[in-house]
This record gives sequence, structure tokens and C-alpha cells, in this order.
Amino acid sequence: MTDRQPPPRRRVPAPARPVRPARGGGPRRPPQGARQGRRPSAARAKPLRLGSPRPRLRLVSLALTLVMLAFVVRLLQVQAVDADAYAAKAEKNRYSSHKIAAERGAITDRRGVELATSVDAYDITADPTLFTAEETKIQDAPEQAAALLAPIVDEDTDALAKKLRTPRTRFTLLARRETPQVWKQIKDLRATLADKANADAKAVNVLAGVFAVPTSKRVYPNDDLAAGILGWVNADGKGGGGVEQQLDKDLAGKRGEIRYAQSGGRQVPTAGTNEKPAVPGSDVELTIDRDIQWAAQDAITEQVRKSRADRGYVVVQDTRTGEVLAMANAPGFDPNDLSRAASGSLGNAAVQDAYEPGSTAKVMSMAAVLEENAATPQTRVTVPNRLHRGDRLFQDDIDHPTWYLTLNGVLAKSSNIGTILATGELGNTQREVNRTLYAYLRKFGIGKPSGLGFPGETKGILAPPDKWSTSQQFTIPFGQGVSINAMQAASVYSTIANDGVRIEPTLVRGTKGPDGRFTPASAPRKNRVISKKTANTVARMLESVVDDEEGTGTKARIPGYRVAGKTGTANRVDPQTGRYRGYTSSFAGFAPADKPRVTVYCVIQNAKKGSYFGGQICGPIYKKVMQFSLKTLQVPPTGHTPARLPVTFTPGKPETPGRPPAADKPGR
Repeated sequence: MTDRQPPPRRRVPAPARPVRPARGGGPRRPPQGARQGRRPSAARAKPLRLGSPRPRLRLVSLALTLVMLAFVVRLLQVQAVDADAYAAKAEKNRYSSHKIAAERGAITDRRGVELATSVDAYDITADPTLFTAEETKIQDAPEQAAALLAPIVDEDTDALAKKLRTPRTRFTLLARRETPQVWKQIKDLRATLADKANADAKAVNVLAGVFAVPTSKRVYPNDDLAAGILGWVNADGKGGGGVEQQLDKDLAGKRGEIRYAQSGGRQVPTAGTNEKPAVPGSDVELTIDRDIQWAAQDAITEQVRKSRADRGYVVVQDTRTGEVLAMANAPGFDPNDLSRAASGSLGNAAVQDAYEPGSTAKVMSMAAVLEENAATPQTRVTVPNRLHRGDRLFQDDIDHPTWYLTLNGVLAKSSNIGTILATGELGNTQREVNRTLYAYLRKFGIGKPSGLGFPGETKGILAPPDKWSTSQQFTIPFGQGVSINAMQAASVYSTIANDGVRIEPTLVRGTKGPDGRFTPASAPRKNRVISKKTANTVARMLESVVDDEEGTGTKARIPGYRVAGKTGTANRVDPQTGRYRGYTSSFAGFAPADKPRVTVYCVIQNAKKGSYFGGQICGPIYKKVMQFSLKTLQVPPTGHTPARLPVTFTPGKPETPGRPPAADKPGR
């Protein structure tokens, strides 16, 4: 065995130490033993450095600064510049205001009987969001609810369902001004459905979103009685016609307001409220007497029906004061339910219709002749069967031989020819006659408003005398070629009954405010039209129309009372064609003739069945209404019977000293 020496150990180099930079920042010398010129190992390579974060930090800081600056600017704008505006908006959103409806005043007759009043009512509303499929879990909730509500509120089912499906709203109006009984019926039905829903999880209360808003409803206790006078209240609660419209400000009062803090649509109970109470409207007392109004309306309605007439009206007036005691129209309407009223029956035809009055207007011609001392009631007037004047041949309503009438007889027998002859004495020329007659017609109130101030009232048609046509010069004296309304005609007879003094007709006696204080209406204007002597003479002549057997108004006689009246039958202008078609029949008068208290004027338009003469169809109405009025007002019977004025004269017999006969003057 040969001894071998082990091979020498291989020297393993020690791990390289990291090179530390020399203190002072200078370069470090290489370690001892390192060979010059040998490349350093990877372990000794210079380490990588990250990018500097400072630019990014600056950018972020700048962005944050701009954002904060924007917030600061906005904050300054909100809290300093626009502080008041935002405070106002916050106040508006925080507080809710609601109007409080004022109670509308009542309308009563002269004795305090209510003709129009207001009662509690409810507007039926709904929240459409509570009828959606998401809320009710069913698809047809609006249709089910509508089917339940329709028969209660008398509305169309489809229309109600459409309202309940209204998008993007929490309020819809289902029905206006329903009675408390209707709302109670809905509440009871809603409660029943709620009980079922509580007992059965599958049941749905489809009326849960139905509510009510307290309001008031206008009610007319007597239905159609005096509807033309009263008018109605529209859906907005404002007067739509008649006294309701004329005195709407007085009746409506002033609305109040309540203001309270709210959150989420609900009132905050601890925040308090600020309430301005509503001021109730004033009660209006009319001059109308309910009982006389009923009698007039009943009489005219019955005659219009019997005669199959287009319409008719009756006016009753207190001759001493000018107060209207009744103003009835037929056909009428029920202001409680305008949906069933005919369009032609709305309004008050007694003051809104303009028509040619016919022979009832002769009383004004006679008054002018007497006042001008052109004739006396005994003046003789020879009346031929025909009379040629201007471009026409005039005649009376019937063919007759030559009549020998007094001026009183001309009025009693209602002779057109006699009236033309009599008024011809008002001047030396026809132009002068026209001017004189026109002046008296105006004094009597023709061609101008009556003074009632009633909505829609017509002032009639009376052309200036220089505009009268050739025929109008001779037709106006007997009531053709001039148009009036019924109130104007009644006022003419009240003027004669009141000793020749015209008092503007009145319909309102006064108002009673919320404090209970009664304020009388302004005194009506008065003006003298003719002398007392002339008025009394005309009244005596009007008695002959009724009392004398040859008069045309015998059907208006009232046992125990002296009656003054006049018949009228005029050609009627058809409003559809503008041509004469049919007749206007009328009767006007007052009683007792010796101490007048009541004027009654009646008109029937276009009677198609039976007689159309005013004395025949309007005379009985006058009698019925006048009798009832005298009894209601407790007017005592007449004390004595007057001596009758002559109606005719005997040719060749000497006339009582006075002016010569009207027909005997040359050129007349």
C-alpha cells in the first residue's frame, strides 16, 4: 500500500460584502486582494432607484385644493349671497298654506223664507299612487274601485277608472260637492273592505286611496221656484246668473287661509299654526214674496202648456214702492240640476227678451195725448174700417163698420186706427208728433235699462224719432216697431197707478252681514212722467177696458175690486228667421183701480193652440195672480163703483164742450 498524500483543499471564496459608501460621500476603495481589471459580480451592481413621488403629490394637492375651493365658494354663495332666497324656499317647503272657503250667504224672500242656501258637502278625491299594481298587488284596482264608486257618486265608471290611473300625481278629483250622506256611504263601504282585508290576507281594500275634502254646496229648497231671478252657482263656486251673479261679491264673502309646518306632507303638531279665518258672505233679502211668486209661476206654466206656446212670463210689482213681488218664467229650470235644463230656459226671459208689446203700449200714447191737452176721454173719434197713412193701409184686429168712439172707447176697444188719429193731435206736423211721442216713451222708461241692474237685461229698441221709418211713425203709437221687456211694461202701468210718478223697479231690499246688521238697499230713483190728474184719468179709462161690456178685458174682472187693465195682441218677430210669425199676447193692469196697490203684467209668446188674443189667454192669468196677490197682501175690497166713461157717441148729437173730434180735423 502506497501512502498517498490527500489533494490540497480548494479554497472557497467568502461571500462578498456589500460595498458601503465611504463616510464623507467619497468613493470607497476596493477591498484588498481584489484583482485589478476583473469585472465586479452581479451582487456588487448599483441598485435601481424609484421615481420621485413629489410631482404626483403636488398634482393631487392641487386637485384637492380646487375641490375645496369650489365647496368654499358654493358655501359662501348659499350662506351669504343667496341666503335670503334659500331661506324663503326652505320656508315655503317647510310650511304649507291652504285656503279656507267662506260660507256663501243665503238668499231669502221679503219675509225671510230661504230661496237659496248653502249646506255642508264633500269633494270626493283619490290618491292614484295607491291604486297601482305595486301598491295593491292586483292589476285592476282602478276598475274595481270605479265600479264601486260610480253608482254612489252618479259618475261614469270608465271616467272614474281613468282618473284613478292618472300618472305622476297624488291627487285627483272624482266628484264635486257631494252630500254628507254620499260621503258616509263611501266611508262605510271602505271600512267594510278594510275589515275583509284584515281578516283575509288575499283580500284588497281597493277604496283605501279614496278621501274627501270638506266644502259646501248651493241648494235651492224650492227647486225651480224663482230660478230665473236667483240664477245658479257654477263649478268654481261663483254666481253664474241672476242674483247669484249680480251680488256675487256680497254673497261669496272672503276666503280665509291656514298655514302650518309640514313634513312629508303631514302637519307637524308641535310647530303650531297660523290661521286667518274666512269671513262668511252676507245674506241677501229680496223683494220677492214666495207665495205670490208661486202663484204667478203656477199660472203662467199652466197656460204655456195649454197653449203650446214658446214661453211666457208674469211680473208682479208693488205700485207704491216699485218693489218686484214676483217675476215668473215658463218654461223654467231647476238650479239644483242644470244638466237637465234646456238651454233656452236658462236665464230670466222677463228682462232678457225684447219684443213688440202691441196694444198694451197704447196707454202711453193716451197719456201723452191727455197730458198735452190734445183731447179728453170724451173727445169723439170717428174710426173707419181702413186708414191710409204713409205707405200702408191700416186696419184694426177685426173688420168693422165705421166706429163712433170716444177717446175712452178707442182704448176700451183697442182700436189701432183710433190711436193713430188721436196721437196725430200731438203736433202740427208729423215730425213734431214723433218728437213729442218719443219724449213721453223715454220718460216712461222705454229704450233704456229698467233700473234693476239685472245681468243680461235688455233695454229694448226705441230708435230716435228722426230714424223712424214711414210706417213706424204710425205703428209705434199702438205698440209695433218698438221693443221692450216685461219689466219695462209692468213699470209703465205702475207709473200710472202711482199718480204719474215712475219709481225704478227694485229686486233687493237689503243685505244682512255676518254681524247680523241689516243694510237696506239704496232708495230707487223717482221721476214724474205725467201729472196726477192725467194718471187718474188714464186709470179711469183703463177701467173701461175691463168693466165695460164693449171692452176687450172682461175676463180680468175681479169681484169686489175695481180693476184697471189693457189687452195686447202684437205680431211677433220670430227670433230664428227675423220675420213676423205668430203673436205676442199680453195683459197689463193694476188693482184696486181707486187705490192701486199691485200691478200684474202677463205675456204669452207664440201660442199655437186655442186663442192667441191677449184678453182671452192672458186675462185669466192676470185675474188669478191678482186675486192671490190682493189676498196675500190683505188689500181690502173697493169701497164704491165709479161713474162709467162713455165708449161710443151718437153721430149728429152735440158733443160735450171741449176740443173738436180728433178725426174731424183736416189733414189728420
